[in-house]
Amino acid sequence: MQPLFMEPVFQEKIWGGSRLKTVFGFDIPNDHIGEDWAISAHPHGVSVVQNGPYKGQTLDALWAEHKELFGQPSEEVFPLLIKILDAEDDLSVQVHPDDTYGLEHEGELGKTECWYIIDAAPGAEIIYGHSATTREELAQMIEEERWDDLFVRVPVKKGDFFYVPSGTIHAIGKGILILETQQSSDTTYRVYDYDRTDDQGQTRELHIQQSVDVTTVPARTPEVSITEVRHGESAVVTYLKTDFFNVYEWQVKGVLNFVKQAPYTLATVIDGYGKLVVDGEVYELELGTSFILPDQITSWEIQGDVKIIASEPGEK
Repeated sequence: MQPLFMEPVFQEKIWGGSRLKTVFGFDIPNDHIGEDWAISAHPHGVSVVQNGPYKGQTLDALWAEHKELFGQPSEEVFPLLIKILDAEDDLSVQVHPDDTYGLEHEGELGKTECWYIIDAAPGAEIIYGHSATTREELAQMIEEERWDDLFVRVPVKKGDFFYVPSGTIHAIGKGILILETQQSSDTTYRVYDYDRTDDQGQTRELHIQQSVDVTTVPARTPEVSITEVRHGESAVVTYLKTDFFNVYEWQVKGVLNFVKQAPYTLATVIDGYGKLVVDGEVYELELGTSFILPDQITSWEIQGDVKIIASEPGEK
């Protein structure tokens, strides 16, 4: 059994830039690419396997037809989506529904996500939370466009990590490069979009009523307990364990060995260069490489000087 290496899927965005090319070396179609959907079975951007016996097959088809690769899961859809985001400009201020609301109103999962800050320009910040104490106050502050009073701004730097559960008002600010681990959902409710227009002079749709419906009020800042286990010069950092996903950073300097902890593991290289060794086979790991370790791979080795963000399905 081989790891499944994934072709990137690029998404053009009004706020996107060119760093997926200049930093990661991807061959992007233009200079307004905001997202690399690195590992995805979502219909808006499905990953294709690059190698091995499943080369050319899509991840959603593998999930449907080869459940054994993923430990015979019960979920109807592949539950996770991994992205690299290049915010050349500010993203809209937005909020995502939970599973109950998302399935009822949009026909898909809700969206809980988390962010690893790959890089951030000096002075970069995110919007992370709000100040309203009641849903009525939230609706009133939005109606009155009291954005500076409503939104909570947080400065960020390279290496920061944020957990963004469904119901959290949030926005990624300009100058930030992010690895996002999220539920497989593309439902976004925009609260505010800076009144900007596209090439045709059109503003993007806002979703005020849905935003008020799904926002957690009052806002709650989720507790994140980050732990690190050293292995010589290497380390495994555990950022998060939730019902939806577990998220780790593999910091490898030299050699680090792993034993499977979940039915499948997702991984993306965010810094450096290394090699993945599975059953004696060696695979090159370059910046931006994304892969899945299926259920049949019970142990593996990472060599080199490399940082990888890895995730597993939660135990929901």
